[in-house]
Amino acid sequence: MKKRIKLKGRIRTFIQFGIYLGVLLCVVDVAVCVIDLRAGAFLTGYILFYFAITLSLYFYNKPVIMNELISFATEYGQVQRRLLRELDLPYALLDDNGKLIWTNAAFENIIHQPKGYKKSITSLFPTITRDRLPDDSGVDEAQYEMEYEGNEYVVKLRKISLKDMMEDSDMIDGEGYQGYLTAMYLYDETALHIALREVDDQSLAVGMIYLDNYDEALDGVEEVRRSLLIALIDRKVNKYISAFDGICKKLDKDKYLVIMRKRVVAQLQESRFELLEDVKTVNIGNEMAVTISIGVGLDGLTYAQNYEFSRNAIDLALGRGGDQAVIKTPESITYYGGKSQQVEKNTRVKARVKAQALREIITSKDQVLVMGHRMPDADSFGAAVGIYRIALTLGRKAHIVLNEVIPAIQPTVELFGSSQEYSDMIIGNQQAIETAGSNTVLVVVDVNKPSITECPSLLKFCKSVVVLDHHRQGSETIENATLSYVEPYASSTCEMVSEILQYIYDNIRIRPEEADCMYSGIMIDTNNFMIKTGVRTFEAAAFLRRSGADVTRVRKLFREDAQGYKAKADAVSQAEIYKQFFAISVCTADDLPSPTIIGAQAANELLNIRGIKASFVLTDYQGQIYISARSIDEVNVQLIMERMGGGGHLNTAACQMEGVGIIEAIGALKRTVDSMLENGEI
Repeated sequence: MKKRIKLKGRIRTFIQFGIYLGVLLCVVDVAVCVIDLRAGAFLTGYILFYFAITLSLYFYNKPVIMNELISFATEYGQVQRRLLRELDLPYALLDDNGKLIWTNAAFENIIHQPKGYKKSITSLFPTITRDRLPDDSGVDEAQYEMEYEGNEYVVKLRKISLKDMMEDSDMIDGEGYQGYLTAMYLYDETALHIALREVDDQSLAVGMIYLDNYDEALDGVEEVRRSLLIALIDRKVNKYISAFDGICKKLDKDKYLVIMRKRVVAQLQESRFELLEDVKTVNIGNEMAVTISIGVGLDGLTYAQNYEFSRNAIDLALGRGGDQAVIKTPESITYYGGKSQQVEKNTRVKARVKAQALREIITSKDQVLVMGHRMPDADSFGAAVGIYRIALTLGRKAHIVLNEVIPAIQPTVELFGSSQEYSDMIIGNQQAIETAGSNTVLVVVDVNKPSITECPSLLKFCKSVVVLDHHRQGSETIENATLSYVEPYASSTCEMVSEILQYIYDNIRIRPEEADCMYSGIMIDTNNFMIKTGVRTFEAAAFLRRSGADVTRVRKLFREDAQGYKAKADAVSQAEIYKQFFAISVCTADDLPSPTIIGAQAANELLNIRGIKASFVLTDYQGQIYISARSIDEVNVQLIMERMGGGGHLNTAACQMEGVGIIEAIGALKRTVDSMLENGEI
């Protein structure tokens, strides 16, 4: 490395001033010689004498001055070094490899190392690696947050060029110096973060508590004891909230407004909202246990925004079947509870109201488009056919958006192939987008997640959107829907549409093939009326039977071929019993047109094994892993599938995984089950 120390700037000008003056005298001497040669000769002698004295003094004084400058710089550097050494701000210098070369006392006190510690900074702070330091790539500064021995620091790193250090001295030329150092500063922000967390913990959160089955629970209690049941529930709720220094105000017979601190919400999360289970213990002879839903909003910019978050959260909780708590923030939505079965509503008043609202919406438009989810099943297509019939009955042009007829619904689609009336019933995605307009209503059935609809972009082209679904709502929902009818307790969307059909028009007539299609949707989603089947399910099936549905004809539609039946039997026979209660298997039906359907059927079959609480069947299809999850009543498979990126019902759920193989997917499933069992989430 070449190193040359030279004087520069004003100090060099001051020392060489006598030489510059001698040069000026030489110029004057030339002018004098032109005027008078004798005078010029005299001046020349004087200049020679001047140069002799000046150069002698220059060469004699230069070393003395350099020594004085070096002595001053040394003393000045010692003062600076002492000031840096005693500076309260922890400070250190690193070489270009991240090795400590100098530290001050404050830095040494933090790292508990003596003066002269020369190891890599990574040995002290593992998060500060070599690649995170400023380098020659143009990054001159960097800033990170880290925790060290319980304290929280902001680390600032600044690149210092050695050449610039020399030139900035105004006395020494840094030409020839290469390399750089890194200055490291530690700012202790522990107290600041504690104060910010304390302020954040004291911020207010807004909660809403609704009684899910208020009317149904009271119906099973003697009239004279109803007030006692209500009083016990009020006492339970108020006592629970007041124990956390919160305020609970009853807004209606089955609604409460709750105000609490944010740190209380964290405590409620740790206890997984024990109130959900405590309320169920209130029993004075009521046949049905009372369940509640809780919605909490926090971290909003204003109290009004927190209140709006709480309203959205309680809507999500109710839309997912109730008996659970939902916490909504600007960044996330968290779910707790939801382990119990949904309570079937005995009254169909809501179905009648929704039917009237749907009729008003359809009659105000010129065209109706009906859309289900991707890879539609019998329930999705059957519900679409029901809405199609409603639109035709009300005198509106209608189409079902279906881009591809998959084998799962091919038998039901073929029911309409021979009739000229249904020639334009089904259209593709592009045609639907081209025909959609401001006077078109889009009815979405059997799905409430926009990303998995048959044509997600179609939602942008239709200003009026109606959602009819029986799946529990998640964080992703179709926004700004004109009408949303989501009932998780319903067995199928075909059941909901069958009820709407009875109220939409007096003595409405549906064709036998339409009745068969809707009846098959109920039959498939209930696994031949064995899963999620209530009184209203049979009432809907009876209506369809009166309308011409033939049970034998429907059964023939969904008979399996020998190859599919063998694949399902193979998946059942190879099932692994995990943790005594979970059956996990793989469906290897690669040569079948719809292996995911076979996997779902195998999952249903595994529930027939004694002691099995939940079953999972994995299918590798078109580069993705499809997981079908089923349970009877003890395990909420929807929570498990939601944790893995899917969703569904308490008893029927699924998810899709990309970029992994079967072995990795099984491992991820087992880890999820283990984690949720350990935390008591299932």
